[in-house]
Amino acid sequence: MDVFTIAGSGDGPYGITAGPDGAIWCTLVHAGAIARIAPDGSVTRFDVPGDGPALITTGPGDALWFTLLRAGVVGRITNAGAVSLTPAPDAQGTYGIAATGEHVWYTSMQPDQVGRLGPDGSATVVPLPAGSMPSMLTTGADGALWCTLNQAGAIARIAPTGDITTFPLPTPDAAPVGITTGGDGAVWFVEIAAGQVGRITTDGTVTEFPLPDRAGRPHAITADPAGGCWFTEWAGNRIGHITPTGDITLHDLPVPDAEPHGITVAPDGTVWTALETGAVARLAYDRTRS
Repeated sequence: MDVFTIAGSGDGPYGITAGPDGAIWCTLVHAGAIARIAPDGSVTRFDVPGDGPALITTGPGDALWFTLLRAGVVGRITNAGAVSLTPAPDAQGTYGIAATGEHVWYTSMQPDQVGRLGPDGSATVVPLPAGSMPSMLTTGADGALWCTLNQAGAIARIAPTGDITTFPLPTPDAAPVGITTGGDGAVWFVEIAAGQVGRITTDGTVTEFPLPDRAGRPHAITADPAGGCWFTEWAGNRIGHITPTGDITLHDLPVPDAEPHGITVAPDGTVWTALETGAVARLAYDRTRS
């Protein structure tokens, strides 16, 4: 596993994604900036107006889209680093982000809602249960939007019509955060307070897989195009892989107390994770070993 220092120890690398330009893009949540890591490891840093760039994804227009946690804003950054911001109506804190077609979805933790931005910047807002704290979100194989409700201990499904179905998790106070759509057509998520990975089918059937270290605090999860999902363990200082049947392989980070948060898989199959202490880690993983 390789580690690249991309920022100061207080800058807070947080969200991470593979960009449309072949580079890795990472938010610096405490520094008000976004970093681009080229394939050769060189870093370009772009300052972002506002406060707290959190999660980031590739979206419409071959651009990167991100949320500003403390500003209630959705941002867009081009491959050349040009930034534009769109206020999210009534939102005091935007966090999760996902793109589908020409639309960008985001979560607002205050008030509790998800929103959809159209190509013209107009927003459609869907209220969620008060106090539920919608966190991350993903577009499901069924065409619906799926969202973790961190404080409600549940997963929400938002249909294209706007109808909401809430699925409480079997483990109380599990506090789900990261969520992704797996190659098996199910939605996978992590339970930061319960130390588990969860899987929910489109009909609402939930399966939970306890981690070897229940105190590992899993935070983010992303689908592995080769099968299964990758996830981070913030307190465990590890990243892990889970197969569609629930087999788990863990990889310790080579630096102590690195605080891994976001995770993504690059087109070449390497796994990248953002380390809040100021770096990113890259794992070249041979799937034939597991």
